[in-house]
Amino acid sequence: MEFYLHEKFNFSTGFVLLILLVLSFACQDKNSLRAEIESLPVEIKVDRFDRKFHEASPEQIPNLKEEYPFLFPEQFDDSIWIKRQKDSLQLLLQLAVDKKFPNEESLKKSLSQLFKHIKFYFPQTPIPHTIGLINNVDYQSKTIYRDSLLILSLDTYLGKDNELYEGIPKYIRQQMDEAYLTSHVADKFLVTQLNPLAERTFLAQLIYQGKIQYAKSLLLPDLSEAKRLGYSELQFQWARENQKYIWQYFIERQLLYSTDPTLSQRFLEPAPFSKFYLELDNETPGQIGVWLGTEIVKAFIEKKPTIPLEELLALPALTIFQESRYKPSR
Repeated sequence: MEFYLHEKFNFSTGFVLLILLVLSFACQDKNSLRAEIESLPVEIKVDRFDRKFHEASPEQIPNLKEEYPFLFPEQFDDSIWIKRQKDSLQLLLQLAVDKKFPNEESLKKSLSQLFKHIKFYFPQTPIPHTIGLINNVDYQSKTIYRDSLLILSLDTYLGKDNELYEGIPKYIRQQMDEAYLTSHVADKFLVTQLNPLAERTFLAQLIYQGKIQYAKSLLLPDLSEAKRLGYSELQFQWARENQKYIWQYFIERQLLYSTDPTLSQRFLEPAPFSKFYLELDNETPGQIGVWLGTEIVKAFIEKKPTIPLEELLALPALTIFQESRYKPSR
């Protein structure tokens, strides 16, 4: 009996030591990866066009137009821009932006971290010319990423409770904060790395969004999953707690292979809530399909943990779904 207890104790101790050893190696690998990414030479400069425009004299407008032709539509003459400089809303926004971003340090720090990760996973990507400007609080164009140009509408990142955002729906204001800026930039970048959707099934759209969110988890490892999704922590918790029922809803109604275009509007596009057409709709976060697609891709990664990111992004949606064997138990 004593011998049995001794053997049991030794087995348990050995098992615990094995687990600790595995965790130790995993931690070392993670730290090594972080150090390798951190060592990449990336320098971000934020070109404050907003200030240049605000401070320019009428005589300097032609010089600005020559330096930034893509920001000055040809059909407008200089008098339009001179008038805009004196516009009361423009002046209010400039004051608010200067207060929120008195210098570029916070922007440079967060964007440098993002682009270090982008350079690691997508080595051929050039560091973009980054321009900060004011764009009349156009929250549908908070960030623009084209080729080697990144444009940030700084007036859309003043903080969700800023009085200048009065009248903007709450679900939109929630992401009008600097904490979400790198997530929006990563979204725009990753769209350039994915092939356009060739099939229009709801499943293909779920997986497409899931690929983006999984890639964002690699590019922004220190940003919470809730923020990467654009959720509050409460919204994220609701999705996790109701995962099984969300999945049942889609399966029972045979929605996965549907090509009904309204499914995108109901479950993938920005909205105050998702449209199940049930009494609980007002309790749900919007874009629940984006979250669900992420869960499917994560289930696939658990089965294929060593797959390179670029290979994952190129895989057909059906392959990812079938090999994920996704079936939530809670």
